[in-house]
Amino acid sequence: MKQTVDVIVMFSKEGEIKPMRIRLVDEEGERRSFDIKSSRFIGGKGAQTLPDGMYISNGTIAFECKIEVHGRARMIRLYYTPRTDNTWTMIDEIY
Repeated sequence: MKQTVDVIVMFSKEGEIKPMRIRLVDEEGERRSFDIKSSRFIGGKGAQTLPDGMYISNGTIAFECKIEVHGRARMIRLYYTPRTDNTWTMIDEIY
C-alpha cells in the first residue's frame, strides 16, 4: 500500500540522510508513529523501476527500512522526492 508519511531524519556531518522515525495515519484514521530499526539506502543507481513498481530517478532518495508493528518486523520502502514535491512516500510490506 502506498501512502504519504511524515519522516524524521538525521543528517550526518557528510550530509547523508538517515531516516529515524515515521508517522502515518492507520486504517482506523489514527496517527501512529514507528521507530525505524534499520535502514539501507537503495537509490543512486540511475533511473530504475523497483520490484514494488515504483519508478525512481537520480533525484529520488529511497530507503528500505525495518519497523516493528505489534511485535512483528515489517519491511517498508521510503521515497523522498525533493526536486518535485518534497514529500515522503511509503510502500508498506515489501517482502
